[in-house]
Amino acid sequence: MYKNILVASDGSDLALQGVEHGLTLAKMLGADVTIITVSEPMHQEAVRAAQTAGVDDAVLRYDQQLERAAKERFAFVQERAEAHGVEVNLVHEIDESPAEAIVRTARLKDCDLIVMSSHGRRGVQKLLLGSQTSEVLVKTSVPVLVIR
Repeated sequence: MYKNILVASDGSDLALQGVEHGLTLAKMLGADVTIITVSEPMHQEAVRAAQTAGVDDAVLRYDQQLERAAKERFAFVQERAEAHGVEVNLVHEIDESPAEAIVRTARLKDCDLIVMSSHGRRGVQKLLLGSQTSEVLVKTSVPVLVIR
């Protein structure tokens, strides 16, 4: 059925439920798994403020913090993958649009399923908060399994 699964995680408890589901499914199907986490780049206003405050290499420092956070997130994911007996490929992207990074990675890795979590917000909450899951659903032709 599915041979190459992309699982998106932001490190939240809800996203970790999606990771668990994706790993369980991959184990049952013998599928390859890529886990992606996406961080937003440092905004230009923050870069200018840091430069004004005399901070050298603010973007480099920010990127290093993102990498440390991703490694922490991935350490837990790696533990869970080992517990399931599944090997995972770990991908950390820096992109203003997590949804676009997820869709792009699914295409580049030739994934045939995307697993991600959603809070299931509706109405004004969804409008105000946005939904990366909704955006992925709109931008990809790859099936998406949404965990709630």
